[in-house]
Amino acid sequence: MDLEQHLDGLREAVDAFAASAAAAGLDAAVPTTPDWDVRRLVAHQGLIHRWAAGHLLGEKVDPHEAEREGLEAADPVGWLRAGAARLAETIAAAPDDLAAVVFLADAPPPRQFWARRQCHETTIHAVDALAAELGRYPRAADTWIGRELALDGIDELLTGFLPRPSSQLRTDEPLTIAVLPEDADQRWLVALSTQQPVTARGLGDDEADVVLRGSAVALYLSLWNRSDEVSDETLDIWAEGARVTWG
Repeated sequence: MDLEQHLDGLREAVDAFAASAAAAGLDAAVPTTPDWDVRRLVAHQGLIHRWAAGHLLGEKVDPHEAEREGLEAADPVGWLRAGAARLAETIAAAPDDLAAVVFLADAPPPRQFWARRQCHETTIHAVDALAAELGRYPRAADTWIGRELALDGIDELLTGFLPRPSSQLRTDEPLTIAVLPEDADQRWLVALSTQQPVTARGLGDDEADVVLRGSAVALYLSLWNRSDEVSDETLDIWAEGARVTWG
């Protein structure tokens, strides 16, 4: 996906987020993030958008103050939309040689990195809002997510997040996981051990210790811990070890 596709994905996710938040209600529980209600989910996503835009513009944003603003907003969904719009405009207007921090392994240049990261950040939290609307973990057919975006999000998780030294996904004995979308040629092989995970693009088959198959969207949701549509009983470690949290 290119930068414009990532920005389109961000905008589509905001629309889906807003619709599900309105349908669920601000006090609804969020099955995929059990400690939160929709109001807290909206406030969290809004603070991320404001923090990211501030980082790219060289502005200091206090995350606690931004979250409090979201929690107390008279129209939290409108507040969410405003922050997302400013973030998208900031990325679109940034120069190609933007100087900004990136924090994933194998990261693209900063402008592309932030478009991609905020596209998937917002998409996954929009899925949380959808879970609140449905009252359960979503499945691929419940979502608006397209195949290309899902493949891109799988790649970001497996090649960007997992190989970082800070990753918590470890196994006492070596274990390989093949991620094999049924509707695309892409594939990944994740090697787990007592060290940080190693992911190889273009590898993975039935010889892996664990084989995960499904549509690209089902794999995307499941690997990001937002669905149980694709699962394996040996992957109890995944839910905690592969979890991405705001630091």
